[in-house]
Amino acid sequence: MTSKPSAHSAGLAPELIVAGPVATITLRRPDMANRLEPEDLHRLRAFIHDVNARREVLVLRICAEGPQFCAGFNIGRMADGNVGASFEALTNDLEQARPVTIAAINGGVYGGATDLALACDFRVGVETTQMFVPAARLGLLFYRGGLQRYVSRLGLNVAKKVLLQAATFDAAQMLACGFLDTVVAPSALREETDRLTGDLTGMAPLALLGMKKHLNRMAVGTFDAAEFERDIAEADASDDLREGALAWKEKRKPVFRGE
Repeated sequence: MTSKPSAHSAGLAPELIVAGPVATITLRRPDMANRLEPEDLHRLRAFIHDVNARREVLVLRICAEGPQFCAGFNIGRMADGNVGASFEALTNDLEQARPVTIAAINGGVYGGATDLALACDFRVGVETTQMFVPAARLGLLFYRGGLQRYVSRLGLNVAKKVLLQAATFDAAQMLACGFLDTVVAPSALREETDRLTGDLTGMAPLALLGMKKHLNRMAVGTFDAAEFERDIAEADASDDLREGALAWKEKRKPVFRGE
């Protein structure tokens, strides 16, 4: 999917490509550090809704062109509607996405884009990655969902350093505080992302996606015990569980079908 550059931005709109169990969203405005325009927020939400409806998709990846991952929202368009609410809706959708999500962070990640990455299940970064959130310097009070993700994933002290002090973290600091799961050389980012993708797509879908859903709900206090029991029963009765046990016994790779 492609679109013409708008009057406000150069480059191309984000693109979604689905290949079997893997969906990849690519940010494609490298000359502007892949900053996001208001229309991009709606487009990205539509991508997530599309992927959620595709039962075959197990992994959703967010990648970016150029030397930076994303500069967050275009500050010059802050007056174009309620940007905070729109960005929060996007990041919440991403956090609640049905597939397991990976942010492949190829460089700097700034502003609201840090929360976009935090909303993913896994974050792979490169040695040149750094993060910075200038909200307090701009007079912008970060939206509730973003504050919650910072505190729940990184802890209160780290959240205060990034959001109140507007401190810049390098890749080593991002790894140490838990923002990044892995740091690799820039030349190895694609390989590491593909490796993680392969590991995840090799798992049993009912177990993989069910645990992702319920872990996230437990983290934010929305755990539904009845739905959990239904998902447990479905997984216990599945052909995949029998296939997994047989493959383990036969010392071979299982072939899961999500049923």
